[in-house]
Amino acid sequence: MDTLKRTPLYKEHVKLGANMVPFVGFEMPIVYTSMIEEHMAVRDHAGIFDVSHMGEIFIEGKDALAFTDYLITNKLSNANKGDIKYSAMLYEEGGEVDDLLAYKINDEKVLLVVNASNIEKDYAHILTIKESRPDLDCTIKNTSDQWGQVALQGPKAAFILQKNTPSDLETMKKFTFQDIAIGGIDTVTSRTGYTGEDGFEILAPKDQIATLWKLLLQTGEKEGILPCGLGSRDTLRFESCLWLYGNDIDSTTNPIEAGQGFAVKLDKDFVGKKVCQEAKEKGPQRKLTTFEVNSKMIPRHGYSIYSDGKEIGQVTSGSYCPKIEKVCAMGYIPADLSVIGNVVQIKIRNKEASATIVKKPFYKNDR
Repeated sequence: MDTLKRTPLYKEHVKLGANMVPFVGFEMPIVYTSMIEEHMAVRDHAGIFDVSHMGEIFIEGKDALAFTDYLITNKLSNANKGDIKYSAMLYEEGGEVDDLLAYKINDEKVLLVVNASNIEKDYAHILTIKESRPDLDCTIKNTSDQWGQVALQGPKAAFILQKNTPSDLETMKKFTFQDIAIGGIDTVTSRTGYTGEDGFEILAPKDQIATLWKLLLQTGEKEGILPCGLGSRDTLRFESCLWLYGNDIDSTTNPIEAGQGFAVKLDKDFVGKKVCQEAKEKGPQRKLTTFEVNSKMIPRHGYSIYSDGKEIGQVTSGSYCPKIEKVCAMGYIPADLSVIGNVVQIKIRNKEASATIVKKPFYKNDR
């Protein structure tokens, strides 16, 4: 049995009494007190997550932007320095290698922040694509082991972080990043997140991330901050209808049917473009659809979806949504059946529960 990796914050999680579980090769906190309590802290106050298991891959050189534009579906070359683009990265056949965040550091340097479960696969894929484009001058470096990262999320996140940095956070727009000092520690801080709330993801050298973690918890104590585990991270992203790789998207899905068309720019060439172009022109055959379930039972990944007694798809994600107090689900069904208001059935533990197709997201932050 392979030994599980531990992030630089492992000892802090143990001190706080976290329930530690295996997750994509790491020993990670699933919950500290309760998933619902941590979920609601992020919705109403603030929460902090250890996301040090995420991957950081740098692309550097005079053709770094051109190569990145060829590698991913979104377009980074026309972005401003300090901008971040959400994007898919595809196989030639159109399936998703991963979804990621691309940081434009400058015209010759890009940072890709990728999912923890896909680091090695992504890195190998990027190297393969680079081999196919010897005309583009750039180097690829996987530096994931050098970084620690925390996500500070919630309506009070900016207030808490501002107490610890001289930088004016009001100048930091969403999906941008800046090099700022927090508690005297140099960081790369972005205004992004995976919760549907305002928040920040803070990259720092791995030997300094524990200092930042403790500082932000201490500063945010009076504001109701809680340390949060992977459990609430999942319910928060689901309630906001954000994709989870391996559930809602994978090598069998393309960005158009997954509802990621906003991150697909067809005015440039990229790996997998043909499939995306055809799906946009003809319309996808199936769509990732969102449902409110008329049951207290939770539909899980892989559960079957029916219409008029015929199986039409499968659930990709399902959960109780604490903020809206409803059970919801997502899943792929034929595009012609994916109509708001339509009712389907989901088979949950040999019982059928009706589910109504609703507009996404289930929860939206209106602040």
